[in-house]
Amino acid sequence: MSPRRSYDQYCSAARALDLVGDRWTLLIVRELLAGPRRYTDLHADLPGVSTDVLASRLKDMERDGLATRRRLPPPAAAYVYELTARGRELLPVIQALGAWGEPELGERRPTDAVRAHWFALPLLRSLEGEGLVEVRLEEGDFHLYVGAPTGPAYGDGPAPEEPDARLVLDAATCGELARGESSLRDAVRRGRVEVTGEGTIAKVLREALTEV
Repeated sequence: MSPRRSYDQYCSAARALDLVGDRWTLLIVRELLAGPRRYTDLHADLPGVSTDVLASRLKDMERDGLATRRRLPPPAAAYVYELTARGRELLPVIQALGAWGEPELGERRPTDAVRAHWFALPLLRSLEGEGLVEVRLEEGDFHLYVGAPTGPAYGDGPAPEEPDARLVLDAATCGELARGESSLRDAVRRGRVEVTGEGTIAKVLREALTEV
């Protein structure tokens, strides 16, 4: 394991960057916000990262108390990585960074990779309250744990139980939301998002349909 590099500056921002400033680290955090992930899953959802760099970053995150590695019980019997409580505290940091980067997103380039669950964090920024939300896109399904104080922020695939709200939309609409060009309520009002469900989140979003 490589020794931890430091800026050697008595500044909390510099100390934070000592831990998460290396290339790929915050994107690994983004993936682990979905809960425990196998190494192969992380590598598949981080196109462009080499196996050596991914392994090195994960070891650094374990050493620095941001992530842990554990073996799942049979029949899975696989090792997974997951964020510690300290690591999960990076959620608002990732959210703020994503909001700051909205003007840089622009239209998707031909070389840009995309995964359905990468839209999870922009959608989380658009939702208030607490509850389980399922999102259906042509590229795949994912679910959000809105307002959850602990545990995963989102997950791949359909919701594990009946969600409080179910959203159906296309990637173009998700792109508008991610770029800050539209609010979720406005997209609902314009008929770009179909909302079903009986939870509070669904009811609040459907109120947008009655707004003038």
